[in-house]
Amino acid sequence: AETSPVGYASMNGGTTGGAAGQTVTVSSASQFRTYVTSSSPYVIRVNGTISISGMQNVASNKTIIGVGTAGRISGGGLNLDSVRNVVIRNLTFTGASDDAINVQDNSTNIWIDHNDLSRGYDGLIDVKRGSDYVTVSWNRLHDHDKSMLLGHSDSNAGQDTGRLRVTYVHNWFDGTGQRHPRVRFANPVHVLNNYYSNISSYGVASTENAGVYVERNYFENVRRPTSLQEGSSDQGNIKVLNNYLVNSGTPATRNPSSVRAIPYSYTPEANNTVKATVMAGAGVGKI
Repeated sequence: AETSPVGYASMNGGTTGGAAGQTVTVSSASQFRTYVTSSSPYVIRVNGTISISGMQNVASNKTIIGVGTAGRISGGGLNLDSVRNVVIRNLTFTGASDDAINVQDNSTNIWIDHNDLSRGYDGLIDVKRGSDYVTVSWNRLHDHDKSMLLGHSDSNAGQDTGRLRVTYVHNWFDGTGQRHPRVRFANPVHVLNNYYSNISSYGVASTENAGVYVERNYFENVRRPTSLQEGSSDQGNIKVLNNYLVNSGTPATRNPSSVRAIPYSYTPEANNTVKATVMAGAGVGKI
């Protein structure tokens, strides 16, 4: 497991979370709330199940990390609203009454890594309203339909255009339905080395003139690996490279030359090894 994020969260000054502050261990919702809302930086180790009602706000400069496989967020989710420099790692999220993790309102430098997410009401990891410089890595998503939204509305171009830059890398979409991610406006979005297994609707959607680079992913039993139009949204643009297809459809592409170059250096994994790598490394207890 990486000690720092690859991709967009490594840019714009980097993402270190609460590394500059004190490390604390919490096992109750009241303790958790005290530290995640503090104005001071903290590394917050979650040992046990934290039951949340609704969406819990998280302040800037925080690392929220589970202890072993014991850290769990149940019944609600985490809301990152107008914040900077937050790391969420090694936690199990289940049964959220809204989103499991919501990033919005110009939040920047967010790293969401090695979590297990399932059975939420709405999205599992949604990024919207002008948020930017986000990396979503090594997460396992399962038992859910609408997984990851990037850009919440067709009418929000003014806030979102030029932002919503996210790297999705080494995630396991395990029998989920759609939105892996579903993108509006952002260009470029990097979807790299993810494993898609038994997806019921579609893998990656690009809409509202977004530019998405779908590179060296492993699609298994995915009828529509990529999509250019969902709901009432206008089409987006997709560039594909060397994706591995097992019992899956042909990825749709559109205007690949309009998808901007990825602005950071990275070392891609060979497409045919992605399944084994992701199954072994995604989720909790792997860092």
